[in-house]
Amino acid sequence: MLTDEFGREVTGVRVSLTDRCNFDCVYCHNEGLGDTRGPMDPQDDEMSTDDVVRFLEVAAEFDVDAVKFTGGEPMLRQDLEEIIRRTPDQMEVSLTTNGTFLPGRAEALVDAGLERVNVSQDALDPEDFAAVTKSGAYDKVLEGVDAALEAGLDPVKLNMVVFEHTAGYVPEMVDHVAENEGLQLQLIEYMPELTGKPEWNIDIQRVHDWLAEQAIEIEHREMHDRKRYWVGGSDAADIDELTPNSPGVGMVEIVDPVENATFCANCHRVRVTHEGYLKGCLNRNDDLKSMGEMTKPEIREAFRDVVANRVPYYGEYMIKNGDGEWELNDEYVGEYAEI
Repeated sequence: MLTDEFGREVTGVRVSLTDRCNFDCVYCHNEGLGDTRGPMDPQDDEMSTDDVVRFLEVAAEFDVDAVKFTGGEPMLRQDLEEIIRRTPDQMEVSLTTNGTFLPGRAEALVDAGLERVNVSQDALDPEDFAAVTKSGAYDKVLEGVDAALEAGLDPVKLNMVVFEHTAGYVPEMVDHVAENEGLQLQLIEYMPELTGKPEWNIDIQRVHDWLAEQAIEIEHREMHDRKRYWVGGSDAADIDELTPNSPGVGMVEIVDPVENATFCANCHRVRVTHEGYLKGCLNRNDDLKSMGEMTKPEIREAFRDVVANRVPYYGEYMIKNGDGEWELNDEYVGEYAEI
């Protein structure tokens, strides 16, 4: 297993299969939808099926035991089932998707080896959903969630980005997961540095405080300084009689990496772009490392290099100045240009 100079073992990889997406979410940092006619073969700028599998085989050599496939929308790749089927057996396989292609494919994905799925869902009202995603696929997303549950992907985590446009939808989303068995809610802190819209930011602590008031139980996951809340839905029985396993109780977790040095200090993932570049940090684009022609020796060398040079974003790459504000640490700026 490879370890960076901060003692962080790399146990997982997050592989983007495409930057194309059939949604155009207002908070997304990608530009343009690309060719979204439907599932198709890899495009010229995307890793081939064999490239992805070859990388995963090398990652397995270094005891990486989990892979999450992402995009864009990874289900725009019609070879997704084959990639999952050929993923090394030791790896837990998960997927982040907007859910629109799960109807008709969820069962095949599970048969191929998919174990967990996160479905992006930022609102429960079709008009609100369309305003955020610039898509009219609301009903198809709901069908996709149902298809995932029917295929055995239980629980299904619903990913909701919390920012100015969606913060008001949180209570009804909490009710939704509490009242529908097999669902969990993952509230993801908005990252203005990735989108260029700082005015959309909200104080995520307000969401924590509201959930704490509603919760019947709270779990603090110290490794990433994350909290889970078990909350009764509006139709639940007397709150004093509820437990986390009671009907009508849902689990809500907040993923809040912004200015969270603990989160970064315990990051154990390496990212892979759809073009075949490794990167040690989701927040950075100055640490890209090419895997060359994707031969196994090239992949091994690049993987070792990117792990060796991983830096926690908050606390190292970004440090607090005398005024308590985060600023770039000059020690790491431009470092990867010299590799």
